[in-house]
Amino acid sequence: MDSTELGGLWDRVFGTQPAPEQWLVVVTATAALVAVVPNGLWRLTRNAITIAHEGGHGLVALLTGRRLTGIRLHSDTSGLTLSRGKPAGIGMILTAAAGYTAPPLLGLGGARLLADGRITLLLWLATALLAAMLVMIRNPYGVLTVVLTGAAFLLVSWLTSSEVQSVFAYTVVWFLLLGGVRPAFELQSARRRGGAPDSDADQLARLTHAPAAMWLLLFHAVSLCSLIGGGGWLLGR
Repeated sequence: MDSTELGGLWDRVFGTQPAPEQWLVVVTATAALVAVVPNGLWRLTRNAITIAHEGGHGLVALLTGRRLTGIRLHSDTSGLTLSRGKPAGIGMILTAAAGYTAPPLLGLGGARLLADGRITLLLWLATALLAAMLVMIRNPYGVLTVVLTGAAFLLVSWLTSSEVQSVFAYTVVWFLLLGGVRPAFELQSARRRGGAPDSDADQLARLTHAPAAMWLLLFHAVSLCSLIGGGGWLLGR
């Protein structure tokens, strides 16, 4: 690849692209909401939130000096991330807290990129993160879901028009923002019924001696604040 081609690729990835019309932004938000609210469809689309959730655990584990040993994604939309290191301490606390906060925070970061017109950069970053995560997947279903998700980003970023890329990117970011809200409420409901005894909130309670309810409140705060802030950016406010 010569310098001209490299320059063109650089401009394509790091250049800016026009945002869709306001009505189309609202349509993408509606499409994401439809993917989140109905229980039947949510059982399918929640797999994408699980990828972000477990990816958050894995990324923070690496950033805090832990050794990431594997990630598993299951067909019931549950997941498991395994890492080695101190069984307590700040690294373990941050790793445990990263799961429920990762999808909305990724949505918030994505919304900032879209507000700046960095649509192609968003798609390429997502593809790179999925490719990196694929290396750590340790079960066939997990490999399948990550490959299919990564392939969708890759195909859209390489083969479609800028308008299609824009609609796809806005829908994905809206989905992360909206889909990042529901899991904390589901966890709260499960704990009220006596389920999920080893949830992230309960693990954090054991690690910090702070009540699990406090960590649930944190998950709610992060997801709702990300939705408000990210939604404002996407709507141009």
